[in-house]
Amino acid sequence: MQSEYRQRRQAVMEAIGGGTAIFRSAPMAVMHNDVEHPFRQESDFFYLTGFNEPEAVAVLAPHHDEHQFVLFVRPKDLEKEIWSGYRVGVEAAKARYGADEVYSITELDEKLTQYVERAERLYYHFGCDRSFNDKIVALWQRLIATYPKRGAGPVAIEDAKLLLQTFRRVKSPAELARIRRAVAITAKAHNHARAIAQPGRYEYEIQAEMEHIFRLEGAIGPAYPSIVASGANACILHYIENNRQMQAEDLLLIDAGCAYDYYNADITRTFPVGSQFTPEQRTLYELVLEAQLQAIEAVQPGRPFNEFHDAATRTITAGLIELGLLAGEVDQLIEEKKHKAFFMHGTGHFLGLDVHDSGILRNPDKTWRPFTAGNVVTVEPGIYISPHYEPAEGQPAINSRWLGIGVRIEDDVLVTESGHEVLTAAVPKTLAAMEA
Repeated sequence: MQSEYRQRRQAVMEAIGGGTAIFRSAPMAVMHNDVEHPFRQESDFFYLTGFNEPEAVAVLAPHHDEHQFVLFVRPKDLEKEIWSGYRVGVEAAKARYGADEVYSITELDEKLTQYVERAERLYYHFGCDRSFNDKIVALWQRLIATYPKRGAGPVAIEDAKLLLQTFRRVKSPAELARIRRAVAITAKAHNHARAIAQPGRYEYEIQAEMEHIFRLEGAIGPAYPSIVASGANACILHYIENNRQMQAEDLLLIDAGCAYDYYNADITRTFPVGSQFTPEQRTLYELVLEAQLQAIEAVQPGRPFNEFHDAATRTITAGLIELGLLAGEVDQLIEEKKHKAFFMHGTGHFLGLDVHDSGILRNPDKTWRPFTAGNVVTVEPGIYISPHYEPAEGQPAINSRWLGIGVRIEDDVLVTESGHEVLTAAVPKTLAAMEA
């Protein structure tokens, strides 16, 4: 992978030309008191370096005479490593990560200026580390103040995260291999979950079985908090309590995926718990499945990003009218956002190092950017009829048999040169499969 990280840095440096880009690693996050969350590197930092420790800074300075890629890392400290794990250290980092120069992070204030003072502009994302944000602002202000004496220096700061959006949107073969592995592990867990879900079991039991498979198969763990939502809980989009006992005639909505080497899968399936669909459940499931298939068909190279959502929205809105759950004309209902009473979220998002991955969606003129080969996107329409649903003015009342039903179906789809590939096809979703 080091050759790929080097290629990524080179592409970014070509884009910034005479600028300097500074990237800060993720901090250690405190869970409570002095107990820390497991460390997870900041995605842009990892994308460019592969370096997986906190308290680090990466600098890209293509205009510098000697050092175009510089790392600042924690020095070796045997006493601290006894408590919190091994550190790469300065010398090993240079050899292992291909930096032109590596310094101890304790030297940052002394060494950083030389890589910024003659840059045409500075690229930096103001993140959650406020003290480091302040350090960058202070450096820039100091260089602006001395600009007249030097006749050079960064006159503007641009967001480095926006800079990386274009690069990260298209996945390389190495990235796709990791996504495919995350998908394969997640598919195994979903298929196991469907086999064991029975009335009387608790949602957290299914969660535990799935996450057990994640770790057994070599994943880091869940890509996001697993949603295992039975009955009316499926109408809560980000339900994560997972503590309800499942009952006969429940639907079970599972939205779960694993992270493998920092790359993520994101799959949702909805199926009856140990029984057949009720007539209402079957009807809504078929409608969501049709909407999803229509949306997947719109994921094609050259097609604007919004089209797959528009396809799903039209299919669901028309279906809800036919069922008597909405009243009016399709176009007007969509324009007035009346469909959002039942389908209130987007149809998908990019997927990669982040579950909601990088990728600018619109052009400056507000037109939508097209899909290109190498994009990976989730396709996840749904219908959710809350048990507390109250119709808007002019909309029909709903018979209680529809209340409390939530259905979502989600696949991960790769845009190819000639069309698309459903990466998550190993997890069945046909009506017959869900009742098998």
